[in-house]
Amino acid sequence: MAISIPNLSSILLEYIHLLGYYLRHFVPRLYTYFFYKFYIMHVGFIFLAVIVGSVLFHIFTPWYWTDIASNWGAMDDTITLTFWVGGGVFIAVCLFMIYCVFKFSYKEGRQVEYKPEDKKLEKILTWATTIGVAALLAPGLIVWNQYVNVPKNAIEIDVMAWQWGWQYRLPGKDGKLGTTKVVNINDDNPFGIILEDPNGKDDVLIQEDTIHLKTNRPVKIALRSVDVLHNWYVPQFRAKMDAVPGVITYYWFEPNKVGEYEVLCAEYCGVGHYAMRGRVFVKSEEDYENWLNDQETFSDLIAKQEKNNSKIKLVKSNLND
Repeated sequence: MAISIPNLSSILLEYIHLLGYYLRHFVPRLYTYFFYKFYIMHVGFIFLAVIVGSVLFHIFTPWYWTDIASNWGAMDDTITLTFWVGGGVFIAVCLFMIYCVFKFSYKEGRQVEYKPEDKKLEKILTWATTIGVAALLAPGLIVWNQYVNVPKNAIEIDVMAWQWGWQYRLPGKDGKLGTTKVVNINDDNPFGIILEDPNGKDDVLIQEDTIHLKTNRPVKIALRSVDVLHNWYVPQFRAKMDAVPGVITYYWFEPNKVGEYEVLCAEYCGVGHYAMRGRVFVKSEEDYENWLNDQETFSDLIAKQEKNNSKIKLVKSNLND
């Protein structure tokens, strides 16, 4: 028997209404049951991926420390310890969150327990935090104590910073640097050395951004600044400190690898900060002494200035005649 077009249309409409009914009543339930469960699982998997990704990135990262060229391997050790302690806490917290996501996800009929305080948990967290903080601070304090206690055989180098460059002063044959005053700094006396101090006469003046050091000999860096904050930093030496106007700050290190290294200013000091660079050459004792003997002393500078002043006076007298 043939079905008429009006009857076919009514049948299709009935099927469409029936399909609409099922979509309205069953799809939301399926969505709530399956998608919500998977959504909760996805959160846990995301935290797990964060843990795995962070550990892999730390292991295989191309950005890492430069090769160390000084005695401060303890600096690297403290940073490594910080990674272990901080990384361990990070992993533990993420794993705990994953556990909570799966353990305490919504279930119909489940009732929560109101627990405003837990003395046992508070004690555990307090002791765990105390031990973690002590593990981070104690090694750093030990290294800092070594950092500011300069060996007696260290060569003291006066590092003067200015916008935007470096210059250096080394002790002469007497092994002592002359005393200085900020008010004495001028073009004729770039380091402000007190003229009456005999220890300053043989001071070696390096009026450029390149300095030479002796390998396997401690060096005390005495930092001064004539304008703003600076920071004399060689990454391979693992040591740095701010140069503060009006204050002499210091630290020490012992270079132990012959080579050439770049000096950076590690404190933003103005528009020319990016160009405030220099070079350090670490040399053997013989090469270092040969270089040092070729440098100008404060006495040489004074003599050269007096000679130039004499020439100027002679020229002026000839012009007057």
